[in-house]
Amino acid sequence: MATLTIEELAETLQPAQAIAGLDLGTKTIGLAMSDLSRRFATPRPVLKRVKFTQDAAVLLAFAEKEKVAAFIIGLPINMDGSAGPRAQATRAFVRTMGEKTALPFIFWDERLSTVAAERVLLEMDVSRAKRAERIDSAAASFILQGALDRLSALARSAG
Repeated sequence: MATLTIEELAETLQPAQAIAGLDLGTKTIGLAMSDLSRRFATPRPVLKRVKFTQDAAVLLAFAEKEKVAAFIIGLPINMDGSAGPRAQATRAFVRTMGEKTALPFIFWDERLSTVAAERVLLEMDVSRAKRAERIDSAAASFILQGALDRLSALARSAG
């Protein structure tokens, strides 16, 4: 497994390969999937975190079932651009996942993704309880959609 930049991923992806978005939390992992044309990110059910070995097994089973070609994982950078404990935990998670899979991981700046997801859920008049259930996967969708938009822009500039 390697960590790639979004530009390196753009060079290695084949047509009709889906990618997954992850929003790594302390208690849950938000999940989203792209369509095969990599235009749209769709939220998937949140994974409840147990311990790393089980979390990794569930993620890899999901990746196999969905034929995931890569993971876009939100990197929780502070608003001032510094990396705090959550960013370090995310990097450690990816390093450890690297021992279990050849699938590439791409770090994606997730600043404001949860805020944006919360805003959309509020606009949709989703109840507080339902928002709590869905916020991580909605954030994963925002992370993945940002990466999909960047991949699309890279493809346009290359073509």
